[in-house]
Amino acid sequence: MSQGECQALLRAIERQCSRPWRLMEVCGGQTHALLRHGIDQLLPAAVTLIHGPGCPVCVTASSRIDQALELARQPGLLLCTYGDMLRVPGSDGHTLLGLRSQGADVRVVTAPLEVLELARRQPQRPVVFFAVGFETTAPATALLAQRTLAEAITNLTLLVAHVRVAPVLEQLLGDPGCVVQGVLAAGHVCTVLGEEGLAELAQRHRRPVVITGFSAVELLRGILLCVRQLEQGRHRLQNAYRRAVAPAGNPLARAHLQRVFTPIDTPWRGLGTIPAGGYQLQAPYAQLAVVAPGARSGATPQQRHDRCPSGLVLQGVLRPNQCPQFGTACTPERPLGAPMVSSEGACAAYYRYPR
Repeated sequence: MSQGECQALLRAIERQCSRPWRLMEVCGGQTHALLRHGIDQLLPAAVTLIHGPGCPVCVTASSRIDQALELARQPGLLLCTYGDMLRVPGSDGHTLLGLRSQGADVRVVTAPLEVLELARRQPQRPVVFFAVGFETTAPATALLAQRTLAEAITNLTLLVAHVRVAPVLEQLLGDPGCVVQGVLAAGHVCTVLGEEGLAELAQRHRRPVVITGFSAVELLRGILLCVRQLEQGRHRLQNAYRRAVAPAGNPLARAHLQRVFTPIDTPWRGLGTIPAGGYQLQAPYAQLAVVAPGARSGATPQQRHDRCPSGLVLQGVLRPNQCPQFGTACTPERPLGAPMVSSEGACAAYYRYPR
């Protein structure tokens, strides 16, 4: 980080501001970076940052978590997923980590093709990949699906919980009560999709959208461009992350997405069902979709989860440290909800970088 450049950008932002502005960073990784660098505290008082629902672990619907839990309970089944998913509670308060401690075979993987190797080694055993993430991780799941069919591997299925960013922005910005005046778009998603749909989103909702990176300088530059547009009464797309984001994104990754997935209306935790807000497998890859059981009969949500206002946090309505459970009843060791679990969750960021 160039301290001098950061200070110059902070001064430029302050000079630009003639009135208060409210900006939303969409990406959970950007939320953590903003707090880690103290940018939220260094910005002029006129700029308020609102933390968006940019944490895929946090927005995964509890019904999907429940399905994964029921699969993990099946004798002999091997369930694989990313590490953060192990501690996200289902509707009955149980977690995959808890089931693993009781003997369930739940494995943490860092890449989907690791699951393919596990399935190859144990051809008589059912293997399920619980696939979670935005458009950033979905191409790797798509590649896994293609390799699975190409190699005629019959014991591997997918529980898909991939979600899409643009549709949730459409819903949030279209809400008459939305107070967001400018958007810092998630740079990592745009490395895959490029500028697709964002220019139209900015025009439709009359709000500037700036594709932004993750370093302190990149975040401040994105904030400056967004504030400058607001001060000038403009609302267009700007790409402030050109070192990583091409206008057309990554053609190969996009081809994988289009070949394997199709958009579908999808429930997001705390936000309801988002039209075209997620992906499902399309033919011929739909045959890999796991036939998941429903929630356990007789299971009832534990009272402690009624105290978690994660929906308000994910919408940017409630700051994590405004929650009465924050840091007391709810900690990373004993989380009440997903935003305290995930390494990209807003609550985890506020806990790690106290405000």
